[in-house]
Amino acid sequence: MKTNYPALYTLIVVFFFWGFIASGNNVLIPFCKEYFHLDQFQSQLIDFAFYTAYFIGSLGLFAASTFSQKDFVMKWGYKKSIIRGLLVSVVGALLILLGINSDSYFGMLTGLFVVGLGFSLQQTAANPFAISLGDEKTGASRVNLGGGVNSLGTTLGPLIVAYFLFGSPKSISAEQIQSLSLQTITVLYAIVALLFAVAAAIFYFSKKLPNIQKDEPIERSNKALGLLFTMTVLLVLAMVSVFLTYKKELPSFLQNMSLESIEMFRMYALIAALVVVVVSILYAAVQSKKSPKGWGAMQYPQLSLGMLAIFMYVGVEVAVGSNLGELLQTEAFGNIPQTEIAMIISMYWGSMMVGRWAGAVYAFSLERQKELIALVTLPLLAFGVLLFANHQAGYEVESMFPYVVCVLLQIALIIFTKNQATKTLIGSGVFGALALFVGLNTTGTTAIYAFLSAGLACSVIWSAIFNLALMGIGKYTTQGSAFLILMILGGGIIPPLQGKLADIIGIHNSYIVSLLCFVYLIVYGLIVKPKKVLVEK
Repeated sequence: MKTNYPALYTLIVVFFFWGFIASGNNVLIPFCKEYFHLDQFQSQLIDFAFYTAYFIGSLGLFAASTFSQKDFVMKWGYKKSIIRGLLVSVVGALLILLGINSDSYFGMLTGLFVVGLGFSLQQTAANPFAISLGDEKTGASRVNLGGGVNSLGTTLGPLIVAYFLFGSPKSISAEQIQSLSLQTITVLYAIVALLFAVAAAIFYFSKKLPNIQKDEPIERSNKALGLLFTMTVLLVLAMVSVFLTYKKELPSFLQNMSLESIEMFRMYALIAALVVVVVSILYAAVQSKKSPKGWGAMQYPQLSLGMLAIFMYVGVEVAVGSNLGELLQTEAFGNIPQTEIAMIISMYWGSMMVGRWAGAVYAFSLERQKELIALVTLPLLAFGVLLFANHQAGYEVESMFPYVVCVLLQIALIIFTKNQATKTLIGSGVFGALALFVGLNTTGTTAIYAFLSAGLACSVIWSAIFNLALMGIGKYTTQGSAFLILMILGGGIIPPLQGKLADIIGIHNSYIVSLLCFVYLIVYGLIVKPKKVLVEK
């Protein structure tokens, strides 16, 4: 099947927005920590609000589809689903504006949550849409192409948010941050709301995008729905127990506890949230194998275990970047001021652009020699764009020049794995785990390069998991995509967990959480192999 490139180029517009908002949050986190006097866990609630929305949105969509026995995304069509998701995000951006104008952290979190709800619908439709625009075997390459555009958004996000917050890359003290006003980013989010609306209009009027839709009844997936609702209730209980400890008037059972005991209580509650997710998904994988009926897409082991892989992947991707701002302000990392942190956060998210530009090469079916040339030159070009963007923003980028060695390692890895999803996942997982191991055991520039390399490792993992998880599940593809998007929840659980661990053992050592996420990704790659992928029954 020939790739529909005009439609693909229009589709990947939304990928930019996802990256811009996600990475921009990484600059807001350290700023809000100082501005609102938060601890590391509380500052990570920005990620919690944004990424939990993906879970709630996808779960609501799945529940509605199950009760009505209609796949709403397929009924509306991929195109119309994306338009509706963009309009929801417009509302979210406007709510962020209201939160900013009222100087309310909770108001900002509410707005980010609604933006995330819109993104959940967009991603549920956009990823299978990209795969459907050509041969299924090259679907990962088209998702990677969208990922390359997504990474352009992640590169620019921190720089633009920092510019609106601070005005320049010059050093600014914590005391000076207290005197700043949230009003400085009012214009930014007004522009974001406008761009969401413009994108919705482009999709609505575009004749290049086919509105692929089907209005076929789907079988009930009551077991899957019951499990996910039970998991949600347990997660709410775990997170509410943490939030109660931050009230001015503590619950009676906590009033006689020391501060250290309360911190450990919070930690145990967050660990419980993680255990709930892991045990729930593993339970589904075991039970659906015994009796597939009622489990829907979860009856396929590559999908159910892939859900946990997406959870871990998004968790590590977000946790590394979100906690990086706090890490860089420690003495071991040079007490880097907040205004200069934006460059390094941009380099982290931009590292994903470097890897994804290479991964996107396979979407164009080039001759082998031209393919090799592109696999080497495009990532280096992306690295150059990354340095140029930071230089234009006023940062001194010379310290990042040696990082090109890590980029070359990533290029070699992508050439070696030859766009094979299993090899890509295992190779990238090992690369990421080794990078974090080095980062945990060193400090200064070496450790910074190591943590940035986690971004390189993450760059092509998303598409590899998506390809493996959805391959061979037939009529459950859209539902499977929704399940995978649902597990973006990892970005709302792993970063706060690492943040609370940082409050207890220190921000540097807390990166052991991210390392363990990479370990699971390696295990998933080893377990789910192409020859074990099931065909539709």
